[in-house]
Amino acid sequence: MPDSSFPAFHTRSFQEHGLWIFYSVLSGLLAGLAATVFLVLLKHATEFRMEHSGLIWLLPAAGFAIGWTYHHSGKSSAAGTHLILDEIHDPQNVVPLRMAPLILASTLLTHLVGGSTGREGTAVQMGASLSDQLSKVFPIRPEERRILLVAGAGASFGAAIGAPIAGVLFGMEVIHAGRLRPFAVIECMIASAVAYEVTRLLHAPHSIFSQYSGSWFELRSFLIILGCGAVFGILARTFMAVTHLVERLQVKWVQYPPLRPFYAGVLLAALFKLGGLERYSGLGLGVIQNSFSVESPALDPVLKLLLTALTIGSGFKGGEFIPLVFMGATLGSALSHFDPGSLPLLTSVGFAAVFGAAAGAPLTCAVMAMELFGWKVAVYAVAGCFIGNLFSGSQTIYRSQSEVTSSRR
Repeated sequence: MPDSSFPAFHTRSFQEHGLWIFYSVLSGLLAGLAATVFLVLLKHATEFRMEHSGLIWLLPAAGFAIGWTYHHSGKSSAAGTHLILDEIHDPQNVVPLRMAPLILASTLLTHLVGGSTGREGTAVQMGASLSDQLSKVFPIRPEERRILLVAGAGASFGAAIGAPIAGVLFGMEVIHAGRLRPFAVIECMIASAVAYEVTRLLHAPHSIFSQYSGSWFELRSFLIILGCGAVFGILARTFMAVTHLVERLQVKWVQYPPLRPFYAGVLLAALFKLGGLERYSGLGLGVIQNSFSVESPALDPVLKLLLTALTIGSGFKGGEFIPLVFMGATLGSALSHFDPGSLPLLTSVGFAAVFGAAAGAPLTCAVMAMELFGWKVAVYAVAGCFIGNLFSGSQTIYRSQSEVTSSRR
């Protein structure tokens, strides 16, 4: 039977095709502008925190403020990316516009005080929620809102990391749970290209990485990547398990939701400042960059995993992408201890494979690696990401995606 999850391409009139190109451009503009504003503000917040490291002691207060705001004013937006996934799979109501400013403010506050979270998840929520508002302005059928959500989310992801092709695939592979729909690809491509160009023209602060300069294929390197891919997948699986454990324990032990990030903030501040773990606070982009040239300590991915699970599992905002990239890059770098010549390759593949395994997005992340590190990494990235995905299990960081995927098996 034909799938009716997206309106069939051939049933649209020429005028409708033109309208959807227009909608896609608008979606891309909104996503690109939102991503640019967010990345610029986040850069300033991070720099300010690094200049005033004492702000980490405010983690408990920031946690309570975030928890209180979502508990009393943002319940309809609290599900975040999960809400977007739910609306794509079963459209009911337009995603609340308040999601964008809420996630923006809470993510900036989290990073201002050194919380170990990411940024791309915030960009995805902002882009999708803003794109969905177009359905209030234009005559868009409820079932066609899915296209706006997929395009907006994917465009924001690609714009935030500087990888527009990966953004297209993210929208189709992750947000729509692996079901690639050819008649929605055009809209996603337009939105992602526009969003990326907006961030480029406005000079959004993207991270720049060295290009992989090794050979296209060496059997020895390929076999090493296959083995390490399994380790990357196990790390992703462990992160999901620990994060969900923190969530369950918080719900069990702390009845008043705003106190969950408050108590976690007390523990995190103590660990960062008194435990000497400030290296793992915030985004950790400097640590990621260094991992490509200097072998990382073996404890780097482990400690980042534990601190991120505590941060995100307790209700701080920002998403998992950068922390998972941190874990993957430092794990790959640490594994190069057994083969020092493979450090740049293992770090590049680990960078992509751990998030790919956790998100159920091996294709997206393999392409992301090619866009960020050069096309010479292609064979290794594909192998590492798909092996990692195989070893990560059936669950993903996006629970709604996991449920939909499981229901199709």
